Amino acid sequence: MKSVEEIEVKGKTVFLRVDFNVPLDDNLNIRDDTRIRASLPTIKYLVEKGARLVVASHLGRPKGQFNSKMSLKPVSVRLAELLPGVKIIMAPDVIGEEVKRLKAELKEGEILLLENVRFYKQETDNDPEFARQLAEGCQVFINDAFGSCHRAHASVVGIASYLKEKAAGYLLKKEVDYLSKITHNPEKPFVAILGGAKIEDKIPVLEGLINKADVLLIGGAMAYTFLKAQGKQVGKSLVEEDKLEVASSILKKAEASGAKLILPVDHVLTTSIDSQQVVATSDSYPLPEDLMGVDIGPKTIEEYRNQIKTAKTIFWNGPLGVFEVDAFSKGTVEIAKAVAESGALSVVGGGDSIAAIHKAGVAEKISHISTGGGASLEYVGYGTLPGIEALK
Repeated sequence: MKSVEEIEVKGKTVFLRVDFNVPLDDNLNIRDDTRIRASLPTIKYLVEKGARLVVASHLGRPKGQFNSKMSLKPVSVRLAELLPGVKIIMAPDVIGEEVKRLKAELKEGEILLLENVRFYKQETDNDPEFARQLAEGCQVFINDAFGSCHRAHASVVGIASYLKEKAAGYLLKKEVDYLSKITHNPEKPFVAILGGAKIEDKIPVLEGLINKADVLLIGGAMAYTFLKAQGKQVGKSLVEEDKLEVASSILKKAEASGAKLILPVDHVLTTSIDSQQVVATSDSYPLPEDLMGVDIGPKTIEEYRNQIKTAKTIFWNGPLGVFEVDAFSKGTVEIAKAVAESGALSVVGGGDSIAAIHKAGVAEKISHISTGGGASLEYVGYGTLPGIEALK
């Protein structure tokens, strides 16, 4: 996979796929521009090198329909603020005669921002003709949208068939560099921390990590599916009943591989998430039938902290409790602090895990904060992604 710096772009029309899927408020103002800022180094490099830049992204899930609430117009305004002196043209569409004309009229160092590529169903279908029309008038394809690389979509994968010159932007290359240190040759001991609600979302990464990690620390609601699979009664805690066999299988595979898969030993309990109040902490089973687990307890925090202290490599994805409620966030915040203090090579992915890192005030002590939750999970699980393979 080539880097953007390995391709001569001066005077060429470059199709740049980015991830500008930013959150908007009810007035269509951008609430957080982190994803826009993340691709600025690649954009600035291409502009300075005299590329004629066609920038594409999705925003939200418009499901193949034009939806003004998911337009990239607010992004074009923010991009202009972040790139003073650079001419930014907002395209009225993604493909078509008007877009062809705007591409042809682009001058060196100018940017044409296409509308939301997911306004077309052909984008998510990876339709070859749609991909060809995206590529029309361009000579180079640069992908800097790591967060979309696990999707075999037209602007991520299909377009690469129509443009011979292709490479990774700075953000994508940095992501792959860090994640490959985890997936291909991690320094031992390697501790993986996985939380969140569903085992279903993490089956590939769990199975991938069993053969790579020395220790897997499990938290969040998915821990209760594992605990129930072990025959423990977990009260009202969230359980994926249809994944109990999968959980049992993963536990057996971990045991056979020699990886230590560690589950919470005590639990912060409440009557309901809406109550936002801790009712009890328990380290014995059965958990009360009228209570549910919403965070790891103090004994689990201590056990997980001790495991993290030994690590040379750490990968973390998913909160260890109902993190968005302050009363149920202590476990996640304490683990964030432990990861930061470990001195290990640490990679954190997923929105809630990243929020925890910031809430704990330790973001600067994390080696790499991944911009793509689902993409980082799949990369760790499979060792590559469709969008990365398309650049080879």
